[in-house]
Amino acid sequence: MRIPAHSVCTAIRDDIVSGVHERGGRLTEELLARRYGVSRVPVREALRTLEAEGFVVTRRHAGACVAEPTEQEAADLLELRMLLEPLAAARAARRRTEAHLKVLRGLVRLGQERARRGQGEDLRSLGGWFHETLAQASVSPGLIALLAQLRHKIAWMYVVEPPAAPFDAWAQRAAIVDAVGRGDGERARALTCDHMERTAGAHRLRRSTSAGRVREPQHPVNTVSLRN
Repeated sequence: MRIPAHSVCTAIRDDIVSGVHERGGRLTEELLARRYGVSRVPVREALRTLEAEGFVVTRRHAGACVAEPTEQEAADLLELRMLLEPLAAARAARRRTEAHLKVLRGLVRLGQERARRGQGEDLRSLGGWFHETLAQASVSPGLIALLAQLRHKIAWMYVVEPPAAPFDAWAQRAAIVDAVGRGDGERARALTCDHMERTAGAHRLRRSTSAGRVREPQHPVNTVSLRN
């Protein structure tokens, strides 16, 4: 596979999230350069970026390896997203453009249609696009980047179970868009907070293999804030 040098970081991150590179596994520059069809220089730069993001760690005598997050670290990231998504919605109500609003409304219509048809795989993708677009509508580059990183890491650490009532979930999103459209930041924040609390309970830690599982924490995990 050959990809542009500037996309190496994205490609490696995507492969970590999807499990191609297992947790704890070594990431050698030579093998990665060969896999992605680039020189070792962009690979080295990508590994530095991914280490700063928390996907990669450098170990003595082993070099770069895929990180092995603890349950506490995973819970902390989910809680952070639950705090930041409502902030993005509140800012979107003040800063969104008509283009943002048009896309959000279109995604809600598609989501409600797919929910009626029971098309679960489409709903998962549409939900991701909805929250990405909502963040973009905040017109806050730092917040957008942080939320994108959180979504990547949460997808890496958790499996999300399909909602028992998918149409209700899209009704919640429709209400958020309505508040954003009317410029009601406080209502957009409150509705998004409620939506995130409802969906938090659907997250289950990935435990597929001993090499790829989330490690046990050294201390008990406080999951009170993650309950429905």
